[in-house]
Amino acid sequence: MHKKIHAHNSILPLIGKTPLVQLQKTVHGFEGEFYAKLEAFNPGHSAKDRIAQHIIAIAEEKGLLKPGDTIVETTSGNTGFSVAMVSAIKGYKCILAVSSKSSPDKIDMLRAMGAEVHVCPAHVSADDPRSYYEVAKNIHKNTPNSIYINQYFNSLNTEAHYRSTGPEIWEDTNGQITHLVACSGTGGTISGTAQFLKEQNPEIKVIGIDAYGSILKGYHETGEINPEDIFPYRIEGLGKNLVPTATDFNAIDYFIKVTDHESAHTAREISKSEGIFAGYTSGAALQGVKQLSASGVFDKNAKVVVIFPDHGSKYMSKIYSDEWMSAQGFLEESKVLDTQKASR
Repeated sequence: MHKKIHAHNSILPLIGKTPLVQLQKTVHGFEGEFYAKLEAFNPGHSAKDRIAQHIIAIAEEKGLLKPGDTIVETTSGNTGFSVAMVSAIKGYKCILAVSSKSSPDKIDMLRAMGAEVHVCPAHVSADDPRSYYEVAKNIHKNTPNSIYINQYFNSLNTEAHYRSTGPEIWEDTNGQITHLVACSGTGGTISGTAQFLKEQNPEIKVIGIDAYGSILKGYHETGEINPEDIFPYRIEGLGKNLVPTATDFNAIDYFIKVTDHESAHTAREISKSEGIFAGYTSGAALQGVKQLSASGVFDKNAKVVVIFPDHGSKYMSKIYSDEWMSAQGFLEESKVLDTQKASR
């Protein structure tokens, strides 16, 4: 009798069920226990695999997609990679409108996966015809037999995490989680995960990480967009200059903001001390945890899960490049901070 070969028929079944790993050195001395949800263990190296698979599967069920059709999306890089990956496997053409803020590594990776890539200026308003939102809409309108994923305004983005990320965290913590910390861009990851967790235990606190230069924190607190909150920043896949309907603001208790500089250095720290090759957004998530810990949010009984959404390989020409870090003034700023700390 032949023994069965244990193999998957593609990499798609490997999406989800990512590991939860307890952090050690980066949270030394903090009150509570801290666990990272490592979304880089998805085959496309980010949390966005979950939404690409889910949204495309639903489109197929509804008869909106057939082999040879085209999938169009707006992306800062990670969603685009996941959509391109699923498209390659299922036989769809993939066209992506990408922010110029995305790292060259991400853009090269999208093309390597067979996607047609249109790079759009990052620092223009969302309704500017050059913005990646408007470019994607126009590509979809002018491309027969195409669908537009539209992750910022697609409830299936949130649903994907409600069905997968939330239940995984609840199961892996045996319901002991007290705090969820996650970055918010489209808001799908934090919102869907939060919705599920709060259904199990409404006492769980959900804290969103926002960027300086983004409107999300201010909008959550006031219900209004303050144009003064909007200015250029460097972190990718975090924050927004519009209000994504994929974000369930009611499921998020509050937001805190993190800087480009500190998030970059925290990502480097994670890689060097935890051995987890963290992306820029993962650095932002842990930087938020540091700030929350310093302000006394957590006690000794806290069980904190922080979502690390992506992998460091996508930022080799950015936060893992001394040349790029120096050009941003990030290395010089660190030297000044270190000198100030040493003199105290």
